Amino acid sequence: MTLAIPPLAFQFASPGPIFINIGPITIRWYGLLIASAVLIGITLSQYLAKQRKVNPDLIGDLAIWLVIGAIPAARLYYVLFEWSEYAQNPERIIAIWQGGIAIHGAIIGGLLAALIFARIRQVSFWQLADLVAPSLILGQAIGRWGNFFNSEAFGSPTNLPWGLYIPPQMRPPELANFAYFHPTFLYESLWNLMVFALLITLFVRDVRGKQRLKTGTLFLTYLVTYSLGRVWIEGLRTDSLMLGSLRMAQIVSLTGIAIGLAGLVWLYVYKRALPDVVEEVRGEG
Repeated sequence: MTLAIPPLAFQFASPGPIFINIGPITIRWYGLLIASAVLIGITLSQYLAKQRKVNPDLIGDLAIWLVIGAIPAARLYYVLFEWSEYAQNPERIIAIWQGGIAIHGAIIGGLLAALIFARIRQVSFWQLADLVAPSLILGQAIGRWGNFFNSEAFGSPTNLPWGLYIPPQMRPPELANFAYFHPTFLYESLWNLMVFALLITLFVRDVRGKQRLKTGTLFLTYLVTYSLGRVWIEGLRTDSLMLGSLRMAQIVSLTGIAIGLAGLVWLYVYKRALPDVVEEVRGEG
């Protein structure tokens, strides 16, 4: 039985993954959105760095490391958990433009890259993390729309007015008779925008002296708030990466919540600084 068509659902369907074809060159929405998120994120973090009196060129240098660390790690993370599929089609492993990257893989890869960068440049990792956190969550909000254009990362069937139409070839076999699904990409994008608003509000209050924040607060708040949303949104999805019978994204998110809360307690209850890779210094020069 096919789920009843929800009112207004005809207004919510992907136009397809292709943004434009220019001769032999194909520009896909997925890649365009990722590139846009990176550029917007760099610009924003450099602006935030100026407000904190940190050399914005430091952020530009860090961005190169983050891209090199995050994007391959995001793809590798996804491929490893879908290895049964990619083992049969190894040529698709590098086809990142078709979708199939995991944000948790990107975060892990980016963190490792930032730690190495901080060590080499002798700057505070936590200071860098605070400057990047708002850009990271904004980039996630933008990047999620790549899932919309690829008709992926959707949730379970629904007859709600905002149900997302999924083409038959993109539906799981067991749900082939359903046409409309929860737009979990949209839920997460909106959640991420709320987290972004929270982080920017905290940053502005800190810069203006209304609520002084300890170094590391913004990134730890990002860990907690993003992960809280991901836990419940992931429960709606039909394409979760699995570890046995467990949804991997929920496991990682719960871990992120625990780490973030522990860090905030350390900062504001025990009133101690977070252990850093180097002594905290400004990024001038």
